[in-house]
Amino acid sequence: MKLNGIKVLDLSRFLPGPYMGLLMADHGAEVIKIENFEGEPTRHLGPKVAGFSAYFRNTQRGKLSLRLNLKANEGRDIFLQLADQTDVIIDSFRPGVVDRLDIGYAAISERNPRIIYCSLSAFGQEGSLAQRPSHDVGAQALTGTLSLMQQDGRPPSLPASPTADVALGSLALVGILMALYRREKTGIGDFIDMSMTDSLMSWNPHIISSVLAEGEAPELENERLYGGAAFYNVYRTSDDRHLVLSGAEMNFVENLLNALQRPDLIEVCKRPWGPAQDPVKEFLNETFATRSLLEWDRWLGTLGICYAPVLNLNEAWQQEYLRERGMISVGSDGVERLDTPVRFKNEPAQISDKLAELGADTDALLERLGYDAQQRQALKDKGVC
Repeated sequence: MKLNGIKVLDLSRFLPGPYMGLLMADHGAEVIKIENFEGEPTRHLGPKVAGFSAYFRNTQRGKLSLRLNLKANEGRDIFLQLADQTDVIIDSFRPGVVDRLDIGYAAISERNPRIIYCSLSAFGQEGSLAQRPSHDVGAQALTGTLSLMQQDGRPPSLPASPTADVALGSLALVGILMALYRREKTGIGDFIDMSMTDSLMSWNPHIISSVLAEGEAPELENERLYGGAAFYNVYRTSDDRHLVLSGAEMNFVENLLNALQRPDLIEVCKRPWGPAQDPVKEFLNETFATRSLLEWDRWLGTLGICYAPVLNLNEAWQQEYLRERGMISVGSDGVERLDTPVRFKNEPAQISDKLAELGADTDALLERLGYDAQQRQALKDKGVC
C-alpha cells in the first residue's frame, strides 16, 4: 500500500483529523491515536453498533489506541520517544497548547528534523481569531458559506454536511503528502498550519464573482447553483417527494424539453439565470407535480439528462451501486461500513477491522519503547497511561 512504513501520531479529535488519519490508515500508515483518560469524544456520540458508535467506527478503524496523560512529565516523555520514531504528527488543540505541553513543532523538530507536524484549528495558528474556539458551523458562518443556504428571506439553514471539517481534513492530507514528497528530496520535514476557515474559503471560487467585481454579495436567485437555473433546481413530485435536475448544458435541456413536447422553452433556457428562466421553472414545477418520484425516475432515466431522485440517508445507503463500487462494504464483524473513497489500481487499500478500546494498545506500545512490565504498571498506578 502507498503509505506502508509511514508512522502517525494522532492527537486530534472529532472529524477533521480523525478522517484524515483514517484515509492514511486505510492505505497502510500506522496511526497511533493518543487519547486522554476520557477518550475520543466520538466513542460516546450516537447509537452503538456491536459495541462501538457508528461515528467512531467510521473515523477510527485501523488505529492503535494509546491512553496517555500529556500533562504528566512521564506522559510527555513517552510521547517524545514515540515522536522520535514518527513521520507525521496531527493535533487539533487550540493554538499554543502543544507548545505549553512542550510537544509542539519546535520541541519535536529539534529531536526529529524529519517530522511533519500538522496543526488543525478553526482559524489558524496566528491572527486575531486564533484563540477563538469553534466547530464546523462557525467556520461556515464566518466564511459566508452558511449565507449561501439563505433564500427567500428565510434564515439560513443549518448545513447538511460539515463541509468545513471535511475540507480541513482533506486539504490537510494534501499538505502532508506534499511534505512527505518534499522530505524525500531534502530529508527535512515541515510544519503545516491548517484552518477550517482557510480550507472552506478556498472552496468558493464559483460564487465570488460579484464580490470581486462589484463589492456585493451574490443575489442567489440569479446564481446557477442556487436556484437561478431551471435545469439546476429541485422539483416536487405528486407523492410529495422531490427530484433534482443537475445539469444545465443545452443538450440536457433539449433532451428533456423535446421529450416533454415543449421545444419552445429551449430558447428560454439560454437566457441569464434568474427571473428570465421563470417560465421554464413554472412549467417544470407543474409538470413534475403530476407523477410520483418513482414514475419520473423510470422515465427520466431513459432520456440522457442529468437528474436524480432526492433520497433520504437510509435510501441512499441501500443503493446497490455503492456496494458495486465498494464504497459500502461489510467488515469481518458483519457490520457494514464506509470504505475508502481513494482507490488505486495497483496498490488498493486494505481496510482494517480493528476497533480499539480506549488504551487497548498502551502496553504493546510502551513495550516497544523498552518499558518492562513493572515500569508499565508503575505508570498506570501514577495515572500516566
